[in-house]
Amino acid sequence: MQDTPLTIGRLVAHGTTFHGTSTVSTWTGEGFRTATYAELGRRAARLANALRSLGIDGDQRVATFMWNNQEHLEAYLAVPGMGAVLHTLNIRLFPEQVTYVANHAEDRIVICDGSLVGLLARVLDTFETVEHVLVVGDDDWSELEGKGAQLHRYEALLDAADDAFEWVNDIDENDAAAMCYTSGTTGNPKGVAYSHRSMTLHSMAGAMGDAMGLKPTDSVLTIVPQFHAMAWGLPYAAMMVGASLVMPDRHLQPEPLLEMMLEARPTFAGAVPTIWQGLLPLLDEREADISFLSEVIVGGSACPESLMRAFEERHGVRLIHAWGMTETSPLGSVARPPVGTGDPWSFRITQGRFMAAVEPRLVGEDGSELPLDGESVGELEVRGPWIAAAYYADDDPEKFHDGWLRTGDVGRITAGGYLTLTDRSKDVIKSGGEWISSVDLENALMAHPAVAEAAVVGIPDEKWGERPLASVVVRDGEDVSVEDLRDFLADRIPKWQLPDSWAFIDEVPKTSVGKFDKKVLRQRYAEEELEVVRAG
Repeated sequence: MQDTPLTIGRLVAHGTTFHGTSTVSTWTGEGFRTATYAELGRRAARLANALRSLGIDGDQRVATFMWNNQEHLEAYLAVPGMGAVLHTLNIRLFPEQVTYVANHAEDRIVICDGSLVGLLARVLDTFETVEHVLVVGDDDWSELEGKGAQLHRYEALLDAADDAFEWVNDIDENDAAAMCYTSGTTGNPKGVAYSHRSMTLHSMAGAMGDAMGLKPTDSVLTIVPQFHAMAWGLPYAAMMVGASLVMPDRHLQPEPLLEMMLEARPTFAGAVPTIWQGLLPLLDEREADISFLSEVIVGGSACPESLMRAFEERHGVRLIHAWGMTETSPLGSVARPPVGTGDPWSFRITQGRFMAAVEPRLVGEDGSELPLDGESVGELEVRGPWIAAAYYADDDPEKFHDGWLRTGDVGRITAGGYLTLTDRSKDVIKSGGEWISSVDLENALMAHPAVAEAAVVGIPDEKWGERPLASVVVRDGEDVSVEDLRDFLADRIPKWQLPDSWAFIDEVPKTSVGKFDKKVLRQRYAEEELEVVRAG
């Protein structure tokens, strides 16, 4: 066989040439601006030439501080395609975390959306290695002046550059192409470097029928941020098969999302469950027909069965569970039921079946490997060609050992390869020597029609060691009591797992990537900021 390296440059050439008529459309708030993949390829070439003129001639890091839009996609193509490393900065991190990751990655250039100039200005003078900032759009950039970096208008640089560029393919396919950092819920964020090989294989696998099943006729709405595990690989997978892309830019609230969906009529989408929880009441109110959106991949956190059923039964949209993390590029498993099953929901509410090339195992508290029998519960470990083997410039032997990634997730796996997560290892509640799954409790609570969100954490208990505290967000216009909720749960979970402590809150705190931030709830409880009701 020919020894041809798997590179993003080859993916770029394929997508912008053989699928040149496919399009990327970016929502402006009033309509779409659209470019073909062929036009995108020419602009990416101009960006690569512009970056060369600014000194990017090897594997230096080029950072983005961007929404999901056409220019961000141009960076996805140009930076790794020219042999440099794309570093997608998470715009939702705390300022000190943004400073840490930019300095840790040693970013040389930042491409910044004009609407985010104010955010970048807060931290730019703390960036130790950034020499240039490219600002997309004509927004006032005066806040960035005098911050230690040379400023450039993105379009002016592209206008002055050549639209021909020879994508770099004579490199080691194991070299880094891009990098993302974890959300840093405990300690500093950790960097994960994705290789050309891993990203190419991940894109191929993601487009397969048992994963996202993308086709050239698809139009993919990419809501999951491009700074979050490379938008779950959707941009590369779409370009690989020729599916068109729809980008929401900064317009992520339910009203503009619905408006853009009705105009673009995407057939496929990807976003965390909170996006769809926010959209559902608006869909119900307007009785909007979005049945053109046949499938939605949801990940980042468990999606309540009640939400999945509501979308499918009332709006003809199938929400499909997927599991993964920054360290897994991220796709690890997708919840498509096996052929011939009598009860598809028993599979759909799991985190799904592991994809080809992702190998799982469960490890017990004593370090022994547990059977994949659908009953044994242990910590999930995985390995495979797009699974991180180490953090970038950060030693963490507790996370990586024996060639496996310790995910920190606790669950069970069937003989057929279906994963059910019962908790994060740090969130599982141990009460009287027995395990209580906070995820199971949350899903049961969110099945109540009056509950918008629910988060469960363990709190100290003198008798049992730990007991569950349920924090509940009530839907607008609804009224529900602790007694109502306990009665609702009584037929759904064992009586001994019923929460004894309850709090009604306005919103569940979330991390920068939309996951429930349970450490904040624990802190609020410890500092007596929650109004806790005792029951039972």
